Amino acid sequence: MNFLELSQKVLKEENKPLTHIEIWEISKEKGYDSDVSSKGKTPWQTIAARIYVDIRDNPNSKFIKLKLRPTKFFLSDLMTNELNLLIEKEEISSPILTKREANFNERSLHKYLTYYLYNYNFIYSKTIFHEISTKKSFAQWIHPDMVGVYFPITEWENEVVDISKEVGSLGIKIYSYEIKIELNFNNLREYFFQAVSNSSWAHEGYLVVSNYDQDEEFYEEFKRLSNSFGIGLIFLDIDDPDSSHVVFQANSKDFIDIDTMNKLAKINPDFKELLKRIKIDLSSREIRKEKYDKIEEIENIEKKKGLINVNDV
Repeated sequence: MNFLELSQKVLKEENKPLTHIEIWEISKEKGYDSDVSSKGKTPWQTIAARIYVDIRDNPNSKFIKLKLRPTKFFLSDLMTNELNLLIEKEEISSPILTKREANFNERSLHKYLTYYLYNYNFIYSKTIFHEISTKKSFAQWIHPDMVGVYFPITEWENEVVDISKEVGSLGIKIYSYEIKIELNFNNLREYFFQAVSNSSWAHEGYLVVSNYDQDEEFYEEFKRLSNSFGIGLIFLDIDDPDSSHVVFQANSKDFIDIDTMNKLAKINPDFKELLKRIKIDLSSREIRKEKYDKIEEIENIEKKKGLINVNDV
């Protein structure tokens, strides 16, 4: 049984909306957790990720997301008029559901990207602070705001890891992320080519934004640039972090630019330490999660949303 089947079974039997944590706890109480082939260390997060992706990408999804705090899931064929009325009442009476106009700076968006990358792509990320670079005057054109790493070794048997080491192909992927608050026609080329400049060395490079123009002309222009230079676009939804998604997929390269990475390691201690950490994790076959940017629970991100200071860096 996979996580979607498990969630559907629990929701149908309980016949009420549940959070992803409640779904997992109930499945353990009923002994259903033993029927799941692969659980990992945070199965409740995997449940949330699987349901969100199914709702977003599957037009025939059986799941629905209810706008409650905390977010709850249910099955569309079990919804009743009475339950709809209760949900509407909850939405109106709960002040936390009111959309808050928060002032964000680029650095404050890092935790949203960290959350999205780990929970939906199993990518560990690390902030690269420009202010500690030895080339401060143009550091923003040399290295990205964040670097992500995907370790397939967590899914491989030890024998496969050993063979991959012998043939020199561990299969890790390194990503580059340039983060901006807003992307429009006025700043598109500047921000896009900044991402090109500091992402050319990675397997994939992305421009990450919390707001962007939605008109067709802008879409076609970004598509043209993306096709030419390979940079992708990720939308971070600060009102509903689980709705963040890739707008344009980056072109993936089979190699990384070692010379450029060496240059980055020389000018930025954060980048150099990240490379050391990747090597240690590969050698030990154990990913030290605490050595990367902290992955906040969705509840903590929501609580801190209204406490952000635009001057924080």
